[in-house]
Amino acid sequence: MKEALSEMLHALHLEDKFQQQKLIHSWEKIMGKVIANRTNKIFFSQKKLFIYLDSASLREELLNAKEKIKKMLNDAAGTDVVDEIIFQ
Repeated sequence: MKEALSEMLHALHLEDKFQQQKLIHSWEKIMGKVIANRTNKIFFSQKKLFIYLDSASLREELLNAKEKIKKMLNDAAGTDVVDEIIFQ
């Protein structure tokens, strides 16, 4: 079943979209409850991840760790799904 789903996603060129949605749904698990609770909205546009936060101080902290977060997210996805992270 897993192989069939993988083949179907590949054939329809939806692998990246699937991984992106998987990351969005895993945001709390990857980043932790505190950051997830301060996240208002998260979405992908192409390979850019947009993250809307309700805390300016948290936004600054995450900006300083942007490359580390990008690596964590891509590692969690098992492929390079995130090219850039934009905090707002």
